[in-house]
Amino acid sequence: MTAVLVVDDDPHLLRALRITLQAHGYTVTTAVDGTSALLAATQNPLSLIILDLGLPDIDGTRVLKELRGFSSAPVLVLSARHGSEDKVEALDAGADDYITKPFGLDELLARLRALLRRSVEPEHEAVVRTDAFTVDLAKHRVTRDGADVRLTPTEWKILEVLVRNPEKLITQQQLLSRVWGPAYAKETNYLRVYMAQLRRKLEPDTASPRHLLTEAGIGYRFMP
Repeated sequence: MTAVLVVDDDPHLLRALRITLQAHGYTVTTAVDGTSALLAATQNPLSLIILDLGLPDIDGTRVLKELRGFSSAPVLVLSARHGSEDKVEALDAGADDYITKPFGLDELLARLRALLRRSVEPEHEAVVRTDAFTVDLAKHRVTRDGADVRLTPTEWKILEVLVRNPEKLITQQQLLSRVWGPAYAKETNYLRVYMAQLRRKLEPDTASPRHLLTEAGIGYRFMP
């Protein structure tokens, strides 16, 4: 059984999520505030955590930082905060994905499945294939329609970070820090230029990319 901790101060939503998740085969533990969430996380082996940010005692972002001190379980943030700054802060604090309220249960369940796949599968495959291009991580080689695609070292670094984290939302700050270093964490114009170049080289339709996706104001996501 897959053990999930659901943290939310809305008793109606908490009950609905518990019933839904249990019906889909999950073992569910619930918590109504940050203190009880941290206690539950230390006492139970967890496969995944669903965390609201607006908790009555401790802000959810702080709870997330505390969790990351001892738990590597994937965290899906579920929040009424729609601002991109809130999403970026949560993702940078260690969240693996973010859904805003109101939300559809089908989307929630799909996001959970994606997080669980990434947590149980190897970190990355040596070769990642899409219907448009193939990335050989070991050989630092990208091909499209059977021909090699020439990437600059920076383009390769950006693509590698995204490909090694399939379906995961990578914030602009995370990408900038990994590729250029922490001093460049606010230079988002760099990313716009390089992502446009990557799409021109790899996406069949640059106006409607299928694999290198933008989450406006937040970051980027690689969809295999």
